[in-house]
Amino acid sequence: MSESKPNVPKLRFPGFTDPWEQRKLGEVARRVTRKNSGLESDLPLTISAQYGLVDQRSFFNRQVASKDLSGYYLLRRGEFAYNKSTSSDSPWGAVKRLTAYDKGCVSTLYICFEPFGVDADWLCVYYETEYWHRGVSAIATEGARNHGLLNVSPADFFQTSIAIPQSKAEQRLIGAFFRELDDLIALHQRKLDHLKLQKRGLLQKMFPKNGANVPEVRFPGFTDPWEQRKLGEICSFSKGRGYSKDDLRESGTPIILYGRLYTQYETRIKEVDTFATEGYGSMFSVGNEVIVPASGETAEDIAVASSVRSAGIILGGDLNIVRPDRRVDQDFLALGITYGRTHRELSKRAQGKSVVHLHGTDIAEVDFAFPSREEQSAIASAILAFDDLIALHQRKLDHLKLQKKALLQQMFV
Repeated sequence: MSESKPNVPKLRFPGFTDPWEQRKLGEVARRVTRKNSGLESDLPLTISAQYGLVDQRSFFNRQVASKDLSGYYLLRRGEFAYNKSTSSDSPWGAVKRLTAYDKGCVSTLYICFEPFGVDADWLCVYYETEYWHRGVSAIATEGARNHGLLNVSPADFFQTSIAIPQSKAEQRLIGAFFRELDDLIALHQRKLDHLKLQKRGLLQKMFPKNGANVPEVRFPGFTDPWEQRKLGEICSFSKGRGYSKDDLRESGTPIILYGRLYTQYETRIKEVDTFATEGYGSMFSVGNEVIVPASGETAEDIAVASSVRSAGIILGGDLNIVRPDRRVDQDFLALGITYGRTHRELSKRAQGKSVVHLHGTDIAEVDFAFPSREEQSAIASAILAFDDLIALHQRKLDHLKLQKKALLQQMFV
């Protein structure tokens, strides 16, 4: 561990003690301005702050670039590009290296370059830190179009200052270390994605398909056909009361807001980590609810549900509250709404364009198939165990990402 000194990182590999040297980017990298004039590549690329340089057609599900790519810059594997567009995740734009393809085309709004006086892996990691923001923030103004495009000229960008290890060996060690860490994070991400796919595939087989009254896969001992009812015959409905993100506090009464159903919660809500102050007319859980968003971005996304087993939780606005009778287990109902054919029927009933809405009256009219309570409990228990495994892998992945973030802060200046 190094003491706090100018141009000396807090954390270093053993054997390196010299301070890092300040260099202009233009002293260690040269600008790339080659055009795709010979149509050497037909692959339009875009920069994602999260995923790097990616195929624009896959990322946006369409091609944003012009059909004629001859006027675009031609980027080769190992070269870098700076996207000056800002977002909440990248307030000063994003710099990424092309690693996924041999070559591709990028907009001439990007500033492209290749390193020659610094280890490329080290430089790639450096642009994952926030230290480079200092140089860009000093020269950037928002563009005249006011669309979050920073007005950074290539000349100014190449004048930004970087603190670089004097030793190429130290550069290589840092680059290799983070490359291995990224590989480990990617491995855990693949495991997590695989578990989620397994869960979805299993659920598709554990609920009857259209026209069937038994599922493809069942637990031993269950053979009876499933019963089908309108949800309005087996559930009662109400709605949460008006809270928003602005009402959240660091402590107070636990509260569930509809947006967290998309990002945070699985089948059963076991822990609530958002809080608010109780208000007049607040709606509280009693411990036998299933909640469904009343608003969402797409019809497909809105038809999701989670069960609430704890009493005394504030149920915020834009939540449909569904209370099943004794014939239906809450966890099983949440699964059926999210993954069964009820999900498809609910998606069809969602109304709206830029924002879609789903009302209790819509949910009440949808058919719902269910077996005996014993079989419902068996299905729910199996999937909840899957959720626990997914949550475990998610925590491991989140921990690795936090470790990387901390290391980026301590191993650079």
